[in-house]
Order: sequence, then C-alpha cells, then structure tokens
Amino acid sequence: WLGSQGVAAGDRVVVQIPKSSDAVALYLGVLRLGAVYVPLNTAYTEAEVDWFVSDAEPAAVVRDAAALAAGLERAKPLTGFADRRDDDLAALVYTSGTTGRPKGAMLTHGNLASNSLTLNEAWAFEPGDVLLHALPIFHVHGLMVALHTAMLSACEMIFLERFDAAEVLACLPEATVMMGVPTYYSRLMALDGFDAATCGRIRLLVSGSAPMTAELHRAVAERTGCEVLERYGMSEALMITSNPYHGPRVAGTVGPGLPGIEVRVWGDDGCAPPGQAGMVQVRGPNVGPGYWRRPDATAESRTADGWFITGDIGRLDDQGRLRLEGRAGDMIISAGLNIYPVEVEQALDGHPAVVESAVVGLEHPDLGEAVTAFVVLEPDAGGDPDEQAPDLAGTLDDLARFKHPKLYVIVDELPRNAMGKVLKAELRALHADLFSK
Repeated sequence: WLGSQGVAAGDRVVVQIPKSSDAVALYLGVLRLGAVYVPLNTAYTEAEVDWFVSDAEPAAVVRDAAALAAGLERAKPLTGFADRRDDDLAALVYTSGTTGRPKGAMLTHGNLASNSLTLNEAWAFEPGDVLLHALPIFHVHGLMVALHTAMLSACEMIFLERFDAAEVLACLPEATVMMGVPTYYSRLMALDGFDAATCGRIRLLVSGSAPMTAELHRAVAERTGCEVLERYGMSEALMITSNPYHGPRVAGTVGPGLPGIEVRVWGDDGCAPPGQAGMVQVRGPNVGPGYWRRPDATAESRTADGWFITGDIGRLDDQGRLRLEGRAGDMIISAGLNIYPVEVEQALDGHPAVVESAVVGLEHPDLGEAVTAFVVLEPDAGGDPDEQAPDLAGTLDDLARFKHPKLYVIVDELPRNAMGKVLKAELRALHADLFSK
C-alpha cells in the first residue's frame, strides 16, 4: 500500500492513528520497505502535528484509520523486504528535551534488533507466553519493547485499544506477562479483584516510563504475590537497565545495565564511586546515532569518549544497580508521558491577565507526577484568583490534553536566585505534598 504511493527506502512515514492491528501492520510494512517510521501521540493537536511534519519532511502522513484499513484491503501483499544495514535508520521518535522544540531521536535497525534480542533473553520470553498489551504504540515502550518481545518469541497477545483498569483486570487471568507504567498498577490496586488469584498465571509484571514508588512496588507484591520488574530506558537508547528476571528485584532501583550495555555515573571529579550521585551515562548497541537534523544537540549529548549523556541523575550501588534520583532538566513525566514545561508556560504567559508562570511536576499518587502551574496575575486582573483557572486553561487549546495543568496555584511572585532564574526546585519542595492533602 505504501509502496504503491511511492514510499521508498529512507523515506519518513508520519503516523498518528488509534491503536489497532492495522497500525501494527503499518509499522511492520514501513520497516519492510526500508522506510522510517515516525509515530506521533494521538493526543497531539493540529498545530503540534504541523510542526512534526515540517521537521520530519515525510513522504507520507497517515492519520485516517479508515483510509488505512481500506488501503490494506486493496493492497497486494509485499513479497520481499528492503535490504537494510544495521546502521540504516528505522524509526524517528520525537522526545522533549530540556530546551527548545522536541527532538527526533533516531533509531537504527541495529538498535531495534539488538535491544529486542537482549530483552527476549533477559525476560525469558517464549512461544507459550501471553502478553497483555494495554500500552499505546506511539512510543518505544508499547511499540518497540512490548510488541518486539512478543513478536520475536511468536507468543500470543491480548491487544487492548487502551488501558482500562476493569478491562485489564478481566484479562489478567489469561495472561502470563503484562507491561505498564506505574499509573496502571496504582489504578489496578484500587480494584478489589487485583489479587493473587487473578494473577495466578502471571510470571512477569514490568513497569517503566516513569519511576515507581517503593510503597507501590511493595503493595503490588503483597497483594498479588508478583514482584514488579522495574527497568529504565528512553527514546534515544531504548532499554538500558533492568532488574533481574531471576534474582532480587530491589524496590526503588531499575537494576544493572542489560547485557552488552554499559552504565556509568559521572560526577564532578570523573566516574563516581558506588553510592555517589551524578549524571547517568550509557554506551552500547542500543544507543541511537543522535537527533534528526540536530548535529548540535547530538554533539551535546555525547561525551568526548563516546558515552551518551541521559540527562538523568542517579547513583550505582556496590552491586551495579542503578537508583534514579531525578532529571537534570525540568521534564515532567505524567502517567508515563513526557511533558516539556516551557510549552505550557509560553501558552499561559500569552494570557493578558498573566504576568508570568512556572510549570513543574509534583508527586501524584496516581499519575506519578502531575503538571502544576504557578501563576502570577496582573494586579488589575480582578475577580477571585481561584476562579481564573478555567479562563487560563483556554490558552492551552493548541496543546494536547495530557500537557494541561491538573492544578493552578495563584502566587504573588515566583522564587528566584540572584541571577533572576526561577527556582523550580524550591517550588517543588515547598509544594511537594499538594496532591496528598
């Protein structure tokens, strides 16, 4: 179908359609053609999609699921596949950075193949498994981790359109493996039926895309008898570390580097000793070649000796297990989705009643982090400041709903250092318990 429209090896194909078996077929078709798959979050607005399309310059844009289904019905089967090398580009996954617009993380066929083979062995996948798949397939967790491990082992999948706690609970007795974000597990914990009997066939629960609290990790284990396996990865490097399938899974850690992947923590004086925090850096066949048409950003993300700088702060223990402490930047991860605060701040600051704003992520029992906007209003804004929230939300129409603040806090001023920089760490510390009250 794509080939009949002139899509060839190396061309980008931008995709923004709901999760379906047709969407999976499209993904595989793009790879077999040797083209480059560019998935977009289905919640992105027209304005956001326009920007991604202008940056990726695709040969095709697929946003109409009905047209895709009709095209697949009419299309002739693809009998061969393009000859691709390990270093040929396979996918372009846009990820928010600490400055500026989202960057396209480039992933090669070699990156995808090496990580899939590594995970399949590390997590002991086999043909008799049944993967409960409730993740979206517009990012690496659902698309290149869950799907790849299942397809590589030729196991069965229960393929849900979206995560619904009650529906997932009903499917769990038939599954042997489930992958999710911490929010999935916190919502399952709210249901009475999430217990050892329901999880009787489960051999592996995986959590990632956002940190899981030690309390939630312990609660799931006590309720179900299954210890969640936490792992660590990102768009630029796929999966990096994992707690062991066989062996202790330590709550609050994401395990050591996967086989063939090196992890180090870099401090002010070089490689940090066990227990000392620093910048997490990685090296291995999982690390992509850089950012699409951004040689500056690519260079900034690499050390002189070739390690990828993750932007995350962490520390290694004496067993090589990584414990993440936070992000060097101010990225928010809410329900496993990355949110770049400046996008929200720029929209809010465009409101005539707003002097300035600062957007941070605060700990949330369900979402992991909740987007929270601290807003300084003009003195003559008038009315009850607390009643301004619905009006402020109207400035965010060009942003996906998951980026919208869950709470607006009206303040007289924002805390700043001597150089005039807003102290977001101070905002997070002062209001850390806002969502637990």
